This record gives sequence, structure tokens and C-alpha cells, in this order.
Amino acid sequence: MTPYYETPVTRLYQADAPIANGNGQYRQFLDAKAQVGSLHGFDDVELPQFLYDFQRALVEWAIKKGRAGLFADCGLGKTPIQLVWADTIRKKTNKPVIILTPLAVSHQTVTEGQKFGVEVSRSSDGKHGAGITVTNYERLHHFDSTDFAGVVCDESSILKSFDGQRRASITDFMRTVPYRLLCTATAAPNDYVELGTSSEALGELGHIDMLTQFFINDQATASPNRVWDGATWRFKHHGEQPFWRWVSSWARAMRRPSDMGFSDSDFVLPPLKVQQEVMRAKRVKPGMLFDVAAVGLWEEREVRRRTINERCEVAAAKANATNAPVVMWCHLNDEGNVLVSMVPGSVQVSGADSDDAKEAKFRAFQEGSIRVLITKPKIGAFGLNWQHCAHLTYFPSHSYEQYYQAVRRCWRFGQTRPVTVDLISTDGDARVVANLQRKADAADRMFSDLVKHMADEMSVQRTREYTGEVRTPSWL
Repeated sequence: MTPYYETPVTRLYQADAPIANGNGQYRQFLDAKAQVGSLHGFDDVELPQFLYDFQRALVEWAIKKGRAGLFADCGLGKTPIQLVWADTIRKKTNKPVIILTPLAVSHQTVTEGQKFGVEVSRSSDGKHGAGITVTNYERLHHFDSTDFAGVVCDESSILKSFDGQRRASITDFMRTVPYRLLCTATAAPNDYVELGTSSEALGELGHIDMLTQFFINDQATASPNRVWDGATWRFKHHGEQPFWRWVSSWARAMRRPSDMGFSDSDFVLPPLKVQQEVMRAKRVKPGMLFDVAAVGLWEEREVRRRTINERCEVAAAKANATNAPVVMWCHLNDEGNVLVSMVPGSVQVSGADSDDAKEAKFRAFQEGSIRVLITKPKIGAFGLNWQHCAHLTYFPSHSYEQYYQAVRRCWRFGQTRPVTVDLISTDGDARVVANLQRKADAADRMFSDLVKHMADEMSVQRTREYTGEVRTPSWL
């Protein structure tokens, strides 16, 4: 029988890592138990001068981490940040780096690279050069992860929109790449639990491991301070502070530069005007005298389809009343088809379009060749920069992230005009609109907590270096 003082773990770490040197596996074992992340990168790098001070701080930290998440709001310059990070990794390792983007954003990234003097090439067939390669998530299966020293996931929160197989393939691709960077504005719009997706992709705790480490399953009940759709998880009694300490060890979050102690002078958002239009259906539900708020997904789908013409008429009137660019967001193919017929000169980007056709239409809108663009949030709401547009119409749904991303295509740092959002709904959508507002409030609280706790944890000294040698007794 193994003596109680000589367990297999004790033998392993005593044999491979004497306490005297303090640099072996036992030190690594203790660091891992502390849940404060680890360093996989390097420092003492020379960065270009075009970066803002807060961008420079983020890049330096992300390079030193090697595997990091940057949750920065729209317009704070995530594209130049990831370009500089990727170029630095390429120069250090002398191996290619790949940047993964949503559809149509790859072209935008190449343009940004030309603007900042960073050489970037676009590929969709698996071929790559010795520098930085940009491709869409949908094309990732053509590439071999062993060819790259680093990988960047632009708008990484979009991973939740892919099916399980696609998401798993992206995560598996990242696992074999030494250096990894996640960039997104909405890491977890209103649910802390979703941070596990990012953690797993970076090689930190897996999603399930994170849940069991910091949360308790309350069997369909929720903490009174956290409202999560369908979630059954809440923080352990003393789990919240260790959770934020752990998150801040591999991620940085900011809504504005002042969140990290820098000046906001060049980053001020213009006013956002949300105008809610509630219209009555021309036809009530069969068997009813008047419309009431829909209850359940089936009733919500029924009222949405029954009121397509009425809602599209209101949206079309908004778009036709101006000569300025307008984005019209919809969720159903029938909505998009009706809007195209009601708004002269409008162009629809639909799921039936090829990837090349979608990119061409997005670019034409961005360059001003198209005045009114009609599409779905799941197609065009991630990563694209439409600061030339300051007006959008939106049919509400339960997805706060889609709404947030749709609005942020136009309302972002760098926008110089007030942005107008026409939120068009019916009497039957009352519960949908209320749920969207509740999620918006929850998301605001969550990101405020995220920034606050990260600021606290960043000020805490993580390690202390002891220069004196520890001498062990001869009987050890």
C-alpha cells in the first residue's frame, strides 16, 4: 500500500521539480490551481506609431499573453489591433498567421491593412503566403492549422451563430495553433456562461469545466440578481470574485478608453434616437375580437407572418421619406421580398445569394452605389463598418445580440451624425419588445460588472518574485 505521505502526485512533482529551484512542474501545478491563467507569449516588442495609447496597451498585453480575448466595443479599432498583433507574431515566429472574419469582412480587413501599411492577403481556397492571410469562417475547412503560428478570430461572438459541428471545427482548428486572439464587441451579451465558449477556444477552462468551477445548477431556478434566458446556473457563494479574477487573466474588456484609464477625447458617440412604431394589424387572429400580446413562439410566429405587409409598409415609408442611406433589417425571406417591392432602388442580400454575391452587395452599399440595403442580422450584422449610414429600420426579435450588432454597424465610434433606429412592431409583439429591453438592461449590467471587476483585478499584483534560494532539510 502506498504510504499516505507518498501519493503518486507527490512522487511525480518531487522527482521532477525540486522545491529548491521553484521552476518545475510543481510550480506549474500550483499556478494552474490558482486559476489566474498563464503566459504563452513574449514582450519587448516594437509597435507601430499609428496605434492609440489604449490600443498599444491592449496589443502589448495580448502579445505577452499569447492567447487572449479582447472585448472592445464597436469602433475602438479592433481591426488595427489584430493586424498589429498578427504581424508581430509573424515576425517573431517567421511563420504565417491567419485571420478569420465573418462574410464580407475579409475584404474590409485587407483594405485596413493597406491603410496601415500591414501586408495582408485574402484567400478562400486554402492557399496562403508567408505573411498574414485573411479568410471567412465558412472557408476555414480548406486550411491546415499546422501551417500557422497564430490565429485571430474577428467578431468571435459569431461562433454561437454556427451549428455545433461548425463551431467545434473552428475550436479544434485553434487548439493546434500556438498563438490565439479573440476580438469581439459582445463576448456574452447578457449571459456570463457564454464566456466559456471563448475560454475553451483559447485553451483555458472548457465550457463545462468553467460551469462546475464557478457556478451552481439551481434546477430551473435563477439567482435573483441574474436573469438568464433558460439558464439554470448561478454563481457559487464565494465564486464571483474568483470568476472575474480568472476572466481578467485571459481577457480585457472596454466600452471606451477610459475603462482602462485613457482619455475618451477622440471616442465620443453621437446621440442614438430609437423610435418605436407600434401598429395595429389589419386582420386579427381568427377567433379573436382584437389583438393581444402573443404568448409563446408559435403565437409570435403567427402574428409576425400575419402582419408582414403592415410592418413593411411602415418601414418602407421611413426609407422612402429620405434620400440618405438606410439599412432595413428583417428576419423572414417574405419580409425582405416585400420590402424590396416597396422601396425603389433597394437591394436585398438574402441567404439564397452566393457568398461572392453577398460580398459584392455589401461592398456596393459601403461604397455608396446602393442607397437602401435589406438583409437579415444573421447575414450582415457582424463586423461590417457602415459609418456612412445613420438610419436603420428593425423588426424586433428575442435576440438582443442581433439587435445590438445591427445597430452598431452604424452607431459606432467614428460616426459623426446622430443615428436613428425605427423599431417597428405590432400589438402582438409587446412581450418580444419587453424581453428585448430586459436583455438590453441585463447586458448593460453585465458589461459594467465585467469592466469594473477587470479594473479591480488588473490592479492586484499577481505574482511575487522571491530571489532567495529555499533550502530543504537533508532528510527530504
